[in-house]
Amino acid sequence: MRRAMFLCVSLFLAWSAALSGQSAVTTRSTNLRRDPSTQHKPIRLLDVGEHLTLLSSQKQNGYYHVETSDSAKGWTWARNVRIDTAVVVVPQPDSAARHPITIGPAVPGTNSLAGCGDGLWQHVYHPSRLLVMNECVTLSGTIVDASNGRYPDGVKHEADGDTHGWLHVDPQFANLLNNGNVTAEGGNLVFEIVCHFHVTQADAKPACSTLSDHTAIPPVGTHVRMSGTFVQDTNHQRWNELHPVSRILVVP
Repeated sequence: MRRAMFLCVSLFLAWSAALSGQSAVTTRSTNLRRDPSTQHKPIRLLDVGEHLTLLSSQKQNGYYHVETSDSAKGWTWARNVRIDTAVVVVPQPDSAARHPITIGPAVPGTNSLAGCGDGLWQHVYHPSRLLVMNECVTLSGTIVDASNGRYPDGVKHEADGDTHGWLHVDPQFANLLNNGNVTAEGGNLVFEIVCHFHVTQADAKPACSTLSDHTAIPPVGTHVRMSGTFVQDTNHQRWNELHPVSRILVVP
């Protein structure tokens, strides 16, 4: 009897640990709150289709503890989110951003690609134009102005709704740069946050119809750690990119 109870508890703890870190998405507009109640003013309104990370497997007062794509943490009403039970997001350790990244055989991207487990590949338009060399990587570097001073956020505002930013990668990630990065992108790795801006390109509108990204882009000159899919863009000068970007964290 004790052994059976121990087994049940162990299975529950394992399930809880697996569900923590799970990818989720809002199914309707809902508030992000400071605590699991309506007593305080909301942090902000989450749009339909925003991607979240579940920080705890257990509900409190009907709320889930979550983290948004722009690293804001709070509580949101559980009935207004859908949990992706197929993919568990396992955060990479800090050490993952301190070593060179392995570049694998390039394969065309698809909207069903797992990437970093946050569902962002379903919002990449014409995904086959991107050759995937590593589905989910974490790297570090310094944000550089890719807009030549045109935009305060330092990134180009693309017609497909994506950012076109530059990351001056730390020395251990120099192997991620190719000739296209050197000759056309100032020796920087391109990073693209999908569906971040208003989409004006007709064939890209369906990909962003259910997503409006709110990732906070740190100022130019900020040292950051980024996670995303490492790809080569075949539509231009075949430079390498982090596309889509899943997470940006400011680090010393």
